Amino acid sequence: MRIALVQQAADLDPDVNRARLADLTPPDSDLVVFPEAFARDFGEAGSDVAPYAEPVDGPFATEVARVAAERGTTVVAGMFEAGPDPERPFNTLVVRGAAAADYRKIHLYDSFGYRESDRLTAGPLEPLVVEVAGFAVGLMTCYDLRFPELARALVDRGAELLVVPAAWVAGPRKVEHWRTLVRARAIENTVFVAAVGQPGPRYSGHSLVVDPLGDVLVEAADGDEVLAATLERAVLVGHDRQWDLLCDARAANRVSSCSVFHPAQRNPSKHSEGDCPRP
Repeated sequence: MRIALVQQAADLDPDVNRARLADLTPPDSDLVVFPEAFARDFGEAGSDVAPYAEPVDGPFATEVARVAAERGTTVVAGMFEAGPDPERPFNTLVVRGAAAADYRKIHLYDSFGYRESDRLTAGPLEPLVVEVAGFAVGLMTCYDLRFPELARALVDRGAELLVVPAAWVAGPRKVEHWRTLVRARAIENTVFVAAVGQPGPRYSGHSLVVDPLGDVLVEAADGDEVLAATLERAVLVGHDRQWDLLCDARAANRVSSCSVFHPAQRNPSKHSEGDCPRP
């Protein structure tokens, strides 16, 4: 899979962001990922974002779909989605192209002095995995990264790549937390992780792609940048001992089947559904 991460700042004018989608979407990529809230930035902390919420068939998502079709790719981008509570929209990732889906952020950022839940509605507890270029792709948004249970739930559903659009607010140790958490989610689940953030100075930048052993394949600094990486399936297939780790973790949690981890792709000669340790 050829993946591109677009580390660009979202404007406060939705028309500007929508118009930039085509220019910022590179050619020759299977998957192009924009940051969280790219349709319109959050604004000052605690700002009311409800006036900028759109339906998932509204102007922003429609343009995402158009650009994806024009470039022959799949695009992931963040927006505020109108929901049942008119004052608190969803923080949503739209996926358009070879796959079409909408992921509503589960974990709202009620931490470090912020109260995202005052302005946004949490999404349903439904981990979302889509198929892109032969890879099962699990979706997370920003603060979701701090919750390993969601990453594991996505891997339980077959995810081989975790995509994490973010607007990771800058501050002391925030880049270190970001890099550590991205690598941890990759290592503990033996999957690829592609995490893209908005750039500095307000946000942390440092978008990166990490392989299943925690090696950083590519990483941005804190300014505007478009990263590209190629994900090789052979890296997933070759990690036999990590596959044992996942089976052991499932046994510890009294989960009885390894089938959702795609054993045929990892190493069918070593593991079958019946080989997974039972509680």
